Amino acid sequence: MDQTHLHLLITHLPIFGSLLGSLVLGYAIWKKSTTTTLAAYYLLIISAIGTVIAYLTGEGAEETVENISGVSENVIEQHADFATYALVGLIIVGALSLIGVFFQLTKSTFAKPLVTATLFMALISFILVARTGYLGGQIRHTEIAAGATQNIGEQGGDDHDDD
Repeated sequence: MDQTHLHLLITHLPIFGSLLGSLVLGYAIWKKSTTTTLAAYYLLIISAIGTVIAYLTGEGAEETVENISGVSENVIEQHADFATYALVGLIIVGALSLIGVFFQLTKSTFAKPLVTATLFMALISFILVARTGYLGGQIRHTEIAAGATQNIGEQGGDDHDDD
C-alpha cells in the first residue's frame, strides 16, 4: 500500500469521526454522562490522529495525481491549503480531548467548561475537514466540481426513443 492509497482510505476518518464525536459529545452534555463524554473524547482523539495521517500522506497522493490529464493544479493547491486549517483545528480538538479525558478522570472543576469548548471547536473542525474533503473530491471527481451543471438527460441518459 502506497501513500496515495493510504491517503484515500484514511481521509474519511476525520470527516465522519469529527461529526460523530461532536454528536456524541453533544449528547453527553445533554445527558450529563461522564461515560459518554469519555467515549466522545476518544472518538475525537482518533479523528485527530486520522487527520495527521491524512495530512502526512497528502504529498505522496499529490505526486501521484498531479501529472494525470484533467487534474487541476489549482484544485490540488486549494485542497492542500485548506488541509492545513483542518489539521490545526483537529489537532486542537485532539489536545482538548486528551486534557478532557484527564479532567474527567480526576473529576476536575474544569471538566464541564472544557466539554463545551471542545464541542464548539469540534464543530468548527468538522466544517474545516468537510470542506477539505470536498475540495479533495474535486481533484478526481469532476461531477462535483463547480460548473458541472449538466443533468442526466444532457449526458445521454435514458432519454431515447424506442421507435
